[in-house]
Amino acid sequence: MRKIGLDAIKWTIIVCLIVPLLAACGQFDLSESYPLESVTREGQSTSYIYRAVDTSVPDAAQAIADKRKPDQLSERSDERMFLVYRDELIQIQQDPKKPEDSLIEVDSKEYVRQNYDRSFLETYITYKVLDSLFDSVRGFGKYRGYTDRGNYAPSKPYRKPTVEDKKKAPPITVDRKGSIFRRGSDKDTTVGSGGSIFKRQPSDGSSKGSITRNKDGGVRSPKYNPPKVKKYKPPKTRVGSGSIFRRGRR
Repeated sequence: MRKIGLDAIKWTIIVCLIVPLLAACGQFDLSESYPLESVTREGQSTSYIYRAVDTSVPDAAQAIADKRKPDQLSERSDERMFLVYRDELIQIQQDPKKPEDSLIEVDSKEYVRQNYDRSFLETYITYKVLDSLFDSVRGFGKYRGYTDRGNYAPSKPYRKPTVEDKKKAPPITVDRKGSIFRRGSDKDTTVGSGGSIFKRQPSDGSSKGSITRNKDGGVRSPKYNPPKVKKYKPPKTRVGSGSIFRRGRR
């Protein structure tokens, strides 16, 4: 029982160390592929603009969709496309000044609610998905996107990003498998997407041991042999007859 308890503690520590690592591996930082060009943020209302050099709008949209599947992807367009997620809206626009480039706008849900014109978004996004962004309430602004900010200005103007802005730019969470590498070995054990850290099968097909259960539900380990206890046997007694002799009187 003590060995089983130690194994449980060991697995708990492993899980606590691995989960944050896999979470980090499951994030796609746009700034690693596209430079951050402009930003506006106030509290939870944030908008970040990235430039995709020599990349068309459909190609940029597909590259992001491959990293993280959106709840809805708007119809293919060379000028403007939308990717809708539960917590943010990504709008990809062709740069009017440099048509060979695309501008990737990542807006938080709060920014969408405070700035966008819902009737404009209805041209690209279904009503049901828009309700999740606006909570069934019409948008407060007339904003339509970064390239149209001159005619449809947001509540707060954009500016060049600072070092602090680049640190706070949120990565996009993606669906990705993680791998755990052991020191001294070039083989990896896959975790995620159907894998489990509790059900790892070595690549050579060998078995590393198992824990089985008895019919009564108890846990039995094949490597554990309980100590043998000798049965108690009472001491043997002998029944006999005796005589009492008295000393004779003098």
